[in-house]
Amino acid sequence: RSLLVVGATAVLRVVRNDAWARPWLKALLARRPFKVAAVAQANKTARIICALLNKVGIYRRPDPLAATAVTQ
Repeated sequence: RSLLVVGATAVLRVVRNDAWARPWLKALLARRPFKVAAVAQANKTARIICALLNKVGIYRRPDPLAATAVTQ
């Protein structure tokens, strides 16, 4: 679990300084402290890993354009 948090911290450092970063993480960083956002990202990653292990599937990153079309 701690390795997931370390990985999420690395992702958040990139997101904080990058313009094309994931909108979900950018919004989370605007609302919550850095460490809380890191644990939230680690939790999201853990849920994805769990689903992959249970279904023996291949991870396909969601298309960001499709996600924005649904919300609008």
